[in-house]
Amino acid sequence: MIIGLVTAVAASACYGTGSVLQAVGSRKSARREAAKASSTGTTQHGGPSLSSTAKAAVTWEFMVGTVLDFLGFGLGALAARMLPLFLSQTVISANLVVTALLSIKLLGIRLTRPEWASIGVVCSALVLLATAAGHEGGGDTPMSTHWWLLIISVVLMGGGTVAVRLMGARAAILAGLLSGLGFGAIGVGVRILDGIDPFDLPTLIADPALYAILISGAVGMYLHTVALQIGSVNGATAALVVGETILPGIIGVLLLGDNSRPGFAWVAVLGFVLAVAGAVAVAWFGEPDTPVAEPEPQELQPSAVR
Repeated sequence: MIIGLVTAVAASACYGTGSVLQAVGSRKSARREAAKASSTGTTQHGGPSLSSTAKAAVTWEFMVGTVLDFLGFGLGALAARMLPLFLSQTVISANLVVTALLSIKLLGIRLTRPEWASIGVVCSALVLLATAAGHEGGGDTPMSTHWWLLIISVVLMGGGTVAVRLMGARAAILAGLLSGLGFGAIGVGVRILDGIDPFDLPTLIADPALYAILISGAVGMYLHTVALQIGSVNGATAALVVGETILPGIIGVLLLGDNSRPGFAWVAVLGFVLAVAGAVAVAWFGEPDTPVAEPEPQELQPSAVR
C-alpha cells in the first residue's frame, strides 16, 4: 500500500509539472501565431487548428512537459495495479494542486480565495481516501469487458474530438473533461490488461484493452493540449481530474472488486465526493487565468525548470 501511494504521488507530481510546462509552451505558440496575424492558427469556430497545436508541441517547454507526462503515465500505471482505482486515480488527480501552485510561479496566475479553499478540500479528501482504502481487487474480467473498453474509448475520443473542434474557443472544459476520461480509461485498461503478469507478448498484443490504452492516451493528450491552449490551466486540469476519477473509481468498485477497509465505506464515499466537488470548484472559479503583474504569461528560460 505504501509503495503504491508513493508511486501515485510521484505520478501526480510529474503530471502536474508537465501540465504547467505544456501550458507555457502552448501559450507561447499561440502568442507567436497572433503576432504573425496568422489565419491558420484557429478554426472557423475559434478553436486552435491542428497546425497551431502541432506548433505548440514542438516548443521546448511542451516537450519537457510531455516527457514528464510519459513518466507520470508509467508511474500511474504501476500505481493502478497496486491500489484500488478510487484511490490511485484520485491521488494521481491531485496533480491539480501541483498545477495550481506552479502556475503561480510560471504563468503569473493569482489564485483566489475560493480556489485556495477548493484545493484544501481536495487535499482533505485525499487524506480521507487514503485512510479508508482497502485492498485492490483483481483484474480478471471477461474478454467482452476488454472489447467494451475499446469501443467506448473509440466513441468517446473520436466523438469528443469532433465536438471540441465544432465548439472552438468554448470547448476548454469539455476538452479537459474528455482528456480526463481518456486517462481514466488508461487506468482501467492497465488493471485488466492480459499478458503482463506473467509477461506474454502474444497475449498482450491480442488484448483489445491495449489498443484502448493507446487510443485513449494519444487522443487524451491532444485534447489536453487543446484545453490548455484555449482555457484556464487550472480549470482545464480540474475538468481532467473529474474525468479521470469518477468513472474509473466506480468501475473499480463495481467490476474489479476494489473495496474499502471494514467499516470505512462511508469515509471512502465522503472522500471521493469531496475530491470531485473540490475539483469542480477549482474549474468553476478558475476561469479566466489572471496574471499577477503582467498581461501576458512570462517567458521561461531553460534555467527556470531546474
